[in-house]
This record gives sequence, structure tokens and C-alpha cells, in this order.
Amino acid sequence: MQNKKNIKTITSLYFPPNVAGTGIVCKLAKSFQLEFNILKAEISPRQEGVMVLEIFGQKEDFDAGMEYLKTQNIVITPISQKIFHDADICMHCGMCTALCPTNALSIDKKAPYSLIFLVDKCTTCGLCTKTCPVSAINLDITEESN
Repeated sequence: MQNKKNIKTITSLYFPPNVAGTGIVCKLAKSFQLEFNILKAEISPRQEGVMVLEIFGQKEDFDAGMEYLKTQNIVITPISQKIFHDADICMHCGMCTALCPTNALSIDKKAPYSLIFLVDKCTTCGLCTKTCPVSAINLDITEESN
């Protein structure tokens, strides 16, 4: 029996005006057995769309789903996304912990209080970056070259 490979990737999708607003992304879940989190979604005044998705599934299902998207004239760009915590400027106030959906951020309550960042639990959603009063947590998003 063949062992199937699970993948987790972040991908940017550009939708031309003729397909923006259609259910194409839902088809990834239904027809290709892929799960996804929407990290960002925008539709411009000219009706072009951009979505950044965190996609989970089997490698062969992912590949088939990406081929389907290409047939729909959607531009696919792999994304590398990382959260950086600068402990030197962090005030360890804990504001970021209130928004973290995966508990990757927590406060060590032993004196002195300090922020604990568990990188392996982080899904790089970026919510913590929006609340940090001193910008000690930053999101780095770069397009990967193919």
C-alpha cells in the first residue's frame, strides 16, 4: 500500500474579473479533498480577486487542485510566511496572546513575566502583529520563486 504524503502550504491566488466571486475555491474542498484557511481575501473595484490560503491535504490532491485552478486562469503563487518575535523590544504585555487562535503565544507567569512563542503551533495568521503596541511581532511574507 502506498503511503500518502500530507502537505500544508500557503498559496496566493489571483482571480481575473471573469472568475472573481465564483465558488472555485469551494471546489478545492469538495472535489479535491483539500482543507483551507483563508488568511486574506480582497476584491478590487475592477472585480479582480486575491486570496491567500493555507491549504492542507494529500500531495496528489493538492497537485490536482492546482492544475484545476490553472485551467480557470487563476495565477498561483506559493508564499513563504513567517512570524518573527523580537524579544529585545517586546514589553511582554500579553496583548498578542488574547488574539492567538492556536495558543502559540502565552505569558510565562513566573517572575519576571515573559512572552513564550511556540513556533510549531503558529499558523502565521498574523493576528498578533496587529495588536502589538511596539511592533515586536512581525509577519514576513515573501513570494517563493518556482
